[in-house]
Amino acid sequence: MIGDLAVHWQLALFVFGAGVILVAGSRLAVLADRLADQTGLGEALVGAVVLGAATSLSGSITSVVTAWNGYPSLSFSNAVGGIAVQTLFLVAADAFYRRANLEHAAVSLANIMSGVILVVLLAIIMGATLGPDIAIWNIHPVSIIVPAGYLVGLRLVREAREAPMWSPYETDATHHDDEDEENTSHSLRSTLVVGLIVLTAVGAAGWLVAETGSALSQSLGMSETVVGGLFTSTVTSLPELVTTIAAVRHRALQLAVGGIIGGNAFDTLFTAAADVAYRDGSIYHAITRSDQMLVAVAIAVTGVLLLGLLRRQRSGLGGVGFEGWMIVLIYAAGVAAIVTANGGL
Repeated sequence: MIGDLAVHWQLALFVFGAGVILVAGSRLAVLADRLADQTGLGEALVGAVVLGAATSLSGSITSVVTAWNGYPSLSFSNAVGGIAVQTLFLVAADAFYRRANLEHAAVSLANIMSGVILVVLLAIIMGATLGPDIAIWNIHPVSIIVPAGYLVGLRLVREAREAPMWSPYETDATHHDDEDEENTSHSLRSTLVVGLIVLTAVGAAGWLVAETGSALSQSLGMSETVVGGLFTSTVTSLPELVTTIAAVRHRALQLAVGGIIGGNAFDTLFTAAADVAYRDGSIYHAITRSDQMLVAVAIAVTGVLLLGLLRRQRSGLGGVGFEGWMIVLIYAAGVAAIVTANGGL
């Protein structure tokens, strides 16, 4: 239906879906911070699990719908491209916190472990694209391994928070996850109800972006990797951008970092879900070399972010540390390589 519309209407619907995601997503950070205090789970864990999953809803729907519609490269690149661009968004949020770099102020063992788990899951996905084309009922075994690895990782993160065997060096710029009295003044029920309404809006907008993204790929003659890796992944990642900046401005720093890293780890599940939805075999062997480049970029920027969390540079150029600028450089180089390989925009 959407594919039958004129290109300008397809673009209008795409922009409308982006707007809904942007507006609804801006509420998620406040709700997640409130939930962290109301449940006692802490910012880092709620950011990694609840906020990460909530902000990733539109992206997951986009990947599943496009895979079901027979666009494997668009589906895969949307998932992995979202991981790369969301890490870039953390650099943008860093510029809003002037006291110290986020890597210095918001360091926590839970966030570091989430980042390590993300690198492992991405490496497994990369291995699936390079290994033999195996599919059982059209599903690759890695699509079972990745969700299992994610769940094991969540358990390790929870154990690290409850009984940490490592702790960061305290400075006067280290931010603590302290309870906010304003958050506990609201009822948990109201938080959950409002959250469900917001998630419904984000999910519906994600479906609209998926449908219009697929149509635009055909109408404009653009490669699926460029549309998914640059456009739909950026649009469906807008909740991460607004929630991260909102969390930083709300001084929920561990929530901001945890939301990005945890959301990225959750995004690896997109590939597994997309593989199930794709009915023509293993999605890992229906993608292009440019999609594999996106995986490499995602691994590289995550590794640099982990380096920043461990190195903990206190200040940097424009309020962004050395690792932040390296993330920008790696992402820009990756985008340039992908666009060049696909004959430009």
